[in-house]
Amino acid sequence: EVQLVESGGGLVQPGGSLRLSCAASGFTFGTYDMSWVRQAPGKGPEWVSHISRSGLSTYYKDSVKGRFTISRDNTRNTLYLQMNSLKPEDTAVYYCRLRTDGTDYWGQGNQVTVSS
Repeated sequence: EVQLVESGGGLVQPGGSLRLSCAASGFTFGTYDMSWVRQAPGKGPEWVSHISRSGLSTYYKDSVKGRFTISRDNTRNTLYLQMNSLKPEDTAVYYCRLRTDGTDYWGQGNQVTVSS
């Protein structure tokens, strides 16, 4: 059974930093690309970042480029999202996502609130 368990969210002031983690189990983590997706209050899901299975290729939504860094540790079956220079518009529930042939798996979500 695929399991994705996120941690690391919370309340931070504008300009602050947070690191999200996503612990994966139930599948061969190092053979799949992974993504982070967020959903702000009253809005639909929004793709944030993607990393290849090797970790060598990364992609970002324009609004987070230069501020967020996605990474993975395939020895620990863990995905990360380092978020710096956070802005109020980054407030959302953040999900890690595994996409396989025809099926998406999601973590439980982790609230990130950026507010003074």
